[in-house]
Amino acid sequence: MSNNYRVGVIGGGAWGTALSIIANRAGSIVTFATRNNNVIQSIVERRSNDIYLPSAFLDPDINLTEKIGEVCQNDVLILAVPSHILRSVCITISDTLPVNVPIVLASKGIERGSLMLMSEVAHSILPKNPIAIISGPNFADEAAKGLPTATTIACADTSQWDTLMYSIGGRLFRPYMTTDIIGTQIGGAVKNVIAIACGIALGKNFGENARAALVTRGFAEIVRLALAKGGKYETLTGLSGLGDLILTCGSAKSRNLSFGIALGEGKPKEEILMGRGRNATEGIIATESASKLARKFNVPMPITDAVYRILYENAGIDEVIANLLERPFVHEES
Repeated sequence: MSNNYRVGVIGGGAWGTALSIIANRAGSIVTFATRNNNVIQSIVERRSNDIYLPSAFLDPDINLTEKIGEVCQNDVLILAVPSHILRSVCITISDTLPVNVPIVLASKGIERGSLMLMSEVAHSILPKNPIAIISGPNFADEAAKGLPTATTIACADTSQWDTLMYSIGGRLFRPYMTTDIIGTQIGGAVKNVIAIACGIALGKNFGENARAALVTRGFAEIVRLALAKGGKYETLTGLSGLGDLILTCGSAKSRNLSFGIALGEGKPKEEILMGRGRNATEGIIATESASKLARKFNVPMPITDAVYRILYENAGIDEVIANLLERPFVHEES
């Protein structure tokens, strides 16, 4: 049953594919754009994205195009592209996207170099379009299959809330609204860093006590950075903060967790990444950007800094862990 909303989706990866399916299931008229010819061929021939999301079926009513401009003429535009190419995509659509069309950013991260959040990147190029963020404990394959899923949609323009909720929301995919764009993004980006740390601990056979401690103290780091940047504590206790952190640090399906496990087992970073092909590990870039952003705001983030030293300074894992364990005792509120 149609809800009369028209939704455009840019990004042929797993999450872009899933969001196209979810919006279609909600009753929206969906146009799905990707320039990946292999993805297009797979969907045309088999109605599935065998490259990134082979387990999900795309309804024939989902319109497929390789022309990015075609998806701009809709009621809602979802950008589900890797964080490091969001800027270039925004520039590409800046001449064709009508003003006031809300943009939903499904990219999680902090831009390398500028240390800008994804909303800040988009707003700098598309200042007249309302910016929204979708983030939460959402594995693309489960959401696409219709398994019960909840998510956060953050948008400061409350007049857009109904459009954003009902264009993708339904009985099995339940959006919760907030105006806190900052907190939502910090939670979604930094949880990947903490997941790498948890994976390293598991790879070193440190046990579940260590993972629980890293999740808890990692959450404290996320909160500190979010508050320094202008986010709200309440947001971090919700789906896009604690919820996403629990999922990413606790599931074997998490790419960041499995990457950390491989590091902890002694595999070199380059070897792990070579074996992953198209499956990005978002936490690697997020580690560098989050660590530098923390220094900019003078926010202590020892776990994030430890992962940074391992990934970017070639520090030995045993040495880094020893340094963490030798830190002075502090009050838990610190």
